[in-house]
Amino acid sequence: MNSEYTAAQDLFEPVPAGFVGIARLAQQSTHLDDGHEVEYFELPSRSLLNRCTSKRMPFTWTINPYRGCEFACKYCYARYTHEFMEMRDGLDFERKIYAKQNASWLLRQDLKRVRTGEEIAIGTATDPYQPAERKFGITRSILEELSRHAGLELGIVTKSTLILRDLDLLKRIAEKNQVAINLTVTTTNAKLARILEPRAPRPDLRLQVVRKLAGAGLQAGVICAPVLPGITDATGDLENLVGAAAQAGAQWFYSNPLFLKPCSEKIFMPFLEKEFPELAESYRQRYASQAFVSAAYRKRISEIVHRLCGKHGIGRRFGRSPKSTGDVPTETQLALF
Repeated sequence: MNSEYTAAQDLFEPVPAGFVGIARLAQQSTHLDDGHEVEYFELPSRSLLNRCTSKRMPFTWTINPYRGCEFACKYCYARYTHEFMEMRDGLDFERKIYAKQNASWLLRQDLKRVRTGEEIAIGTATDPYQPAERKFGITRSILEELSRHAGLELGIVTKSTLILRDLDLLKRIAEKNQVAINLTVTTTNAKLARILEPRAPRPDLRLQVVRKLAGAGLQAGVICAPVLPGITDATGDLENLVGAAAQAGAQWFYSNPLFLKPCSEKIFMPFLEKEFPELAESYRQRYASQAFVSAAYRKRISEIVHRLCGKHGIGRRFGRSPKSTGDVPTETQLALF
């Protein structure tokens, strides 16, 4: 595909045999425009809300306005979602971004299925405020639809400063609904963040977003996820982050160790070999038999963060749901960004 293709040409492009469901839709998607080493496509969708079937999660529904994410975080576990579209190259996740069609209209229909007390999480697999949002405004159209409703429980996860564009809209939504906004910050070290999260805003800018959201009367917290063994897990580094979050006015803070799925490992391990070669073997051993860190490691990080949160007077919860007290289960890796 290239930008010279028209929608009609794309529509009648032959689809390889064996492609069904979302993989078939992806093959038929209309090419929209090109960004920095990024191609944009328009993805037909039948629904915007996805039901979360796990009873361990603090939400019932998820919304991801885009498939793929331009922030290109080396540790991102959600690269597997492109495999649903028969895209096996992990780099496709950050280079081929799919914007969902008719999002606000679909959401209006889908909200009829939401019951009182069922939380909706926005941005669990891709950042809703990634650069594509400046072009297509799908997240804003979703928020505009949500602003017409009352009694909803909403959570948003992002790394982006672009969320401040929608500050007035978020305040309007919060007048009639419960809204919790989460900024993912993995380190206060800007140089380290630049190689871990190449196209995401600097960590200090994200903390400024927390300050502005809290100053506007909105509920905002910080997610430290993933915690990377040997890279971001030193007690001093974690304390710097917890302290910075507290100073920014974050109302909660939680951490989650690295969750390394095979599709993510293909990107992360070469990165590790290049940037932290002394750690490569320990990672291979740590993740040799499973995608999760050991229970002992999780417990150690949880105890450190619990102590630091107490020291700096910051809570530990995701959003507003009482089910979410404490750390979110590692396998969800909510704070992917």
